[in-house]
Amino acid sequence: MRRYNQSKPDSGTSPHSKSCTLDPESDSSNGCDKPDPSSPYQQDNTPLDVASTEKKNVFRAKIFAAVILLLAVGVVATFTYLLVESQDRSNFESHFHGYASEVVTVSRETTGQLFNALDAFSVSISSQGAAELKSRNSSWPFYRIPDWSVRAQRLAELTRMENPFVSFNPIVRQDERKAWEDFANGEYPIEYQYAVEKEGEKNIMAAEDLLSKTIPFIYQIDSSGVVPAPGTGDLIPIFQQYPLEVFPGMQAMPMGYNMQAYPAARDLFRITQAIKSPAIGSFFIYLGRNIKSSGTEILQPVFDRADTADEDRRVVGGISLRLHWLDYFKNLFHGVDSDVRLIVVLKNSCPPSRDALAVSDHVVTYQIDGSNAIVLGEEDLHDPKFDSIEVTETFIDLNVDHSKLPDGLCVPTSTLNIYPSEALEKKFETHNRTIYTSVVVVIFSFTVLVFLLYDFVVGRLQRKVMDRINKQDMIVANVFPSAIRDRLYQAQGNALQHSQMVDQSKNNAGSEKESGKMGAAPLADLFPNTSIVFADIAGFTAWSSAREPQQVFILLENIYGALDTIANRYAIFKVETVGDCYVAAAGIPDPVDNHAIVACMFAREALKKMKEITHEMEVSLGPDTAALELRIGIHSGQVTAGVLRGERSRFQLFGDTMNTASRMESSGERDRIQATQVTADLLTEAGYARWLIPRSTKIHVKGKGEMQTYWVRKAKVPVLKGSDLKSEMSTADETIDSDGGTSAGESSGEYELGSEVIHALSKIERLVEWNVALLTSLLQQIVASRGGLVKHIKPLSSEEKTIGTNGTVLEEFTPIIPLKRFEAEDLQQRQRPGSIEISDKVKCQLRGYLSNVASMYKDNPFHNFEHANHVTASVKKLLTRIVNTHGTNGLAKCNNRSANNCNGVDLVDLAGHSYGITSDPLTQFSVVFSAIIHDVDHPGVPNSQLVKENTRSAQIHKNKSIAEQNSVELAWDMLMHDEYADLRACIYQTKEDLHRFRQLVVNTVMATDIVDKELQTLRKARWETAFSENSALRDLVGGPGESETDQENRKATIVIEHLIQASDVAHTMQHWHIYKTWNEKFFMECYGAFKAGRADSDPSEDWYKAEIGFFDFYVIPLAKKLQSCGVFGVSSDEYLNYAKANREEWVLEGQSLVKEYLAKHDHQKPSDGTSETASNQDGVD
Repeated sequence: MRRYNQSKPDSGTSPHSKSCTLDPESDSSNGCDKPDPSSPYQQDNTPLDVASTEKKNVFRAKIFAAVILLLAVGVVATFTYLLVESQDRSNFESHFHGYASEVVTVSRETTGQLFNALDAFSVSISSQGAAELKSRNSSWPFYRIPDWSVRAQRLAELTRMENPFVSFNPIVRQDERKAWEDFANGEYPIEYQYAVEKEGEKNIMAAEDLLSKTIPFIYQIDSSGVVPAPGTGDLIPIFQQYPLEVFPGMQAMPMGYNMQAYPAARDLFRITQAIKSPAIGSFFIYLGRNIKSSGTEILQPVFDRADTADEDRRVVGGISLRLHWLDYFKNLFHGVDSDVRLIVVLKNSCPPSRDALAVSDHVVTYQIDGSNAIVLGEEDLHDPKFDSIEVTETFIDLNVDHSKLPDGLCVPTSTLNIYPSEALEKKFETHNRTIYTSVVVVIFSFTVLVFLLYDFVVGRLQRKVMDRINKQDMIVANVFPSAIRDRLYQAQGNALQHSQMVDQSKNNAGSEKESGKMGAAPLADLFPNTSIVFADIAGFTAWSSAREPQQVFILLENIYGALDTIANRYAIFKVETVGDCYVAAAGIPDPVDNHAIVACMFAREALKKMKEITHEMEVSLGPDTAALELRIGIHSGQVTAGVLRGERSRFQLFGDTMNTASRMESSGERDRIQATQVTADLLTEAGYARWLIPRSTKIHVKGKGEMQTYWVRKAKVPVLKGSDLKSEMSTADETIDSDGGTSAGESSGEYELGSEVIHALSKIERLVEWNVALLTSLLQQIVASRGGLVKHIKPLSSEEKTIGTNGTVLEEFTPIIPLKRFEAEDLQQRQRPGSIEISDKVKCQLRGYLSNVASMYKDNPFHNFEHANHVTASVKKLLTRIVNTHGTNGLAKCNNRSANNCNGVDLVDLAGHSYGITSDPLTQFSVVFSAIIHDVDHPGVPNSQLVKENTRSAQIHKNKSIAEQNSVELAWDMLMHDEYADLRACIYQTKEDLHRFRQLVVNTVMATDIVDKELQTLRKARWETAFSENSALRDLVGGPGESETDQENRKATIVIEHLIQASDVAHTMQHWHIYKTWNEKFFMECYGAFKAGRADSDPSEDWYKAEIGFFDFYVIPLAKKLQSCGVFGVSSDEYLNYAKANREEWVLEGQSLVKEYLAKHDHQKPSDGTSETASNQDGVD
């Protein structure tokens, strides 16, 4: 309002401007309402300011109280937590010591039983051996222990050994060697037979097999294999063993192996001979038997007599036992949960031994998990944090007199070091500390909650009110101009009343109808000096009929967004958008004297910006986008404007000025600005007559009669960097030459587009770029379906060289193309296409290939590269509209991978409903590729004419589908060039993909030959076969019992053919203007061929009737087929409706259009007296 109040009253201001001025020197006003001191919009000491200050003080007090309470809660909670935690720790340590004591006790008992059993076994052997040898008048070592397998097995069971290894090793002197070997070879068969019978299934071989693998002499093993033992010193061969088994990795029994070759065993025999008592070796890690185990070698001496008191008795052998500690630690806590986990570290007192087979013999760490145990490693691996509660006990100490030991040898003392694990610690962690602490916190927190409850309720209410006010303020700001919004606020007095007013404006429609009146006076004004601009997008309706809904909105958002930016720069008020028409006004709501100039500057820059946007977006939105242009009309005069209350209240403009401006737009021409005499007079008065070009003839305007109008010159509008309109207009004026003409750089009427790259591209180049973007997105899907892999392909493989060389292209046609199928897991594991980056090299090759394809198209009126892109756009639209069984846009949904709204099951369902077309990206790529190349090198005459002329191409292709076969051959041969090797590697990787790609291209392009009656008859029959409910008919064509996959492939093949056929004549199933444009081009091509002597009859004579027949017998049935197959969703209905509507329109206007076509061909286009060419009527300023 302040801008209105400061306006100087004159004849050009609004009524409220005349009567309302502010006196800055006093509080009085002339005809103006005084500002309400209590209004929230007053800046000094308003109630909102006071409320805000008090709110801050209260907030600080609440924060202080909350901090004190939180500190108290923290102190008490911490004390409670630490106290309960200490109790849990004590309970944990107590249980751990109990478990550790059990481990120590069981270990001691087990080792005691073990050594007692070994001693008893040794005494028994000595006693029995001495008696038997005496009876045989023989001596040691010529003695075999009877029942060895049974007794050794009992020993193992007594010691709870799960993986036992027990052997009897006699001491053989060198002079006894030969005799003992003969003795042993005689005893082995007896021993093996007995062992096999007693051990049963534990043995994997028969006694004969064991005997065959027994070495008949005392041996040892070196790098060369089995060799006889040395001929010096005593020998200690293995004579009897439990269990019987061959050496791991060798085909030899241990019998006869000299233990002297084993350093650890040799040392143990030396020790036992010295101390005449058992000895133990160092720890070892045993990696045999598919397990990782740890243990100790124990050697129990066997004497020549059983008298233990006889110090002169001699050691004649030994019982060697490999003790596995895991066997002892297992089942210590039988029935106890596995979370009773202890860490046991075994240590011995001897230094490392000389045994090369021992990984470590000083420290081994075990883990006991309830009833199981494992070896962790060959070092101390316990958690250091449990050092304080370690339990250490000695559990093996043979009390050996070390003075009797040979030099350098040692009998270790073994100790157990037991620690708890984190798992055991967690077992005894209770929730008591959390519970007790939580109780304390809850008690204190309850006080805080009670304290804050009231404040929370009040604060929530206040926030809701403020949020509502803010949202409604944003709505009002978007609907009403700022000045009108300020007046609305002032009328309400405060923000709360303002919110209620907006609610009333939305909800009072019913009550207003009942009462018949609004109550308060409406907010409306008369604006006597305004200029209204109507800008319509010419060609938009036809363009949008060939596009997807998303593309339509992308274009409108870009255009309207750009116009909004220009409008804001010139302080133009955007009134509304109605469909594809943009309505704006200058001089509203802030009156300006130069409103006509501002409106024209806005319109001139809008034309320029429209060119930039459409040229740039043709690369992404496809052909004909750059052909869209604005048609602008301007009129100046008074309008009535205000807030029209009721449902969806908004700021509206009314009056004759609006109607006239609309007529200026509708009666204007594309890419031009038409202004009335009133607007022209205002421009002339301001010194801008050079912008105007009088229209050569007057136009008739409904309700106005004949009117003289003017074209406003197009110009390069300067980029505005300030708000000074005078300087901006003078800058614009400098672009006009002194003679009123255009500058040299603008004589052609072209625009200097914002994007130099896009501006530099020709229409064909822009279409090529659109194709590059389209095929690149499909290549991303192909590579994504292969897991993102692109293998290098050598230039022209043998398969690529030979494909398509056997016969004509048409002969490659097949009624069933086997499409690739994917399982749900395959589809779910596909990479997102958006994450695939196609290399610049591939894009460069694709761009080069498409550019060459474009250059191979002839300059025909109809069969040209532009029409190929029109067909491609239709193919893309139909592929995008493929639906799933629920009728939704399935392919678009599943291609939108960033939305995460399509899983593998959805894709399989969609693929099945579309007969597999959607599951394989290569299929989609092939169809789009075929649409681009299907008319390459088309001669502009039908195939029948080529047959008649007996051209070389007709001879090569056997007078069938000549142009189509030629297009495939040319495009395919060029693709096979070495320069496109990387592109081919993206398209296909396997022979199967190559052949499927070729077959799809052949079938798709061949389907565009719709004139050949024989092919059409076969195609119709295949459609009936594929979609017939008559199983007998399907069996007749496909054979009885045709698989479901073959049936789906048959349907997919025929659907693809009809898809390309529909796209090839898509102009007949789109908006009337599109149909009329392409129908004219096709007529020109056919008529031109007739004039050139390449057609027998004049097409103009039956063009009208032929088009009706074409609709009746081809286009409409084809659209119905698309509908009946149920694949393309709403697009099939759309195509059918347009086809029927175009037929009706052609029946009404076709004959006159044919005459117009003829006139255009002869350069005799009739003039309606309303259009002028740019060469003599338009200019560029």
